[in-house]
Amino acid sequence: EVQLQAFGGGLVQAGGTLKLSCAASGFRFDLYAIGWFRQAPGKEREGVSLIRNSNGRTYYADSVKGRFTISRDNAKNTVYLQMNSLKPEDAAVYFCAARLDQGGRMWSSEFHYPYWGQGTLVTVSS
Repeated sequence: EVQLQAFGGGLVQAGGTLKLSCAASGFRFDLYAIGWFRQAPGKEREGVSLIRNSNGRTYYADSVKGRFTISRDNAKNTVYLQMNSLKPEDAAVYFCAARLDQGGRMWSSEFHYPYWGQGTLVTVSS
């Protein structure tokens, strides 16, 4: 059974940092790219970042470039999202998702990911 579990969310002040983790099981982790998405109340789910499996290439939404860093540890079947300089507009439920590596094509579209974890809530106080 494919499982993705996101954790590490919490309450942080603006300007602070959080590190999210996504633990995966039940599939060949090294064959899959892992994405992070977020959804704020009343808004659509948006792609935040993607890390490919083969070459570790990364992609970021413009809104988080330079502040967020995605990484993966294939030995631990885990992907991380280091979030620095958090802003109130970063507050959302964050999800991780998996898809077979297909480059960066449509990486930010939620419809291109068959596997999803439950979300973890990030709250940023101003």
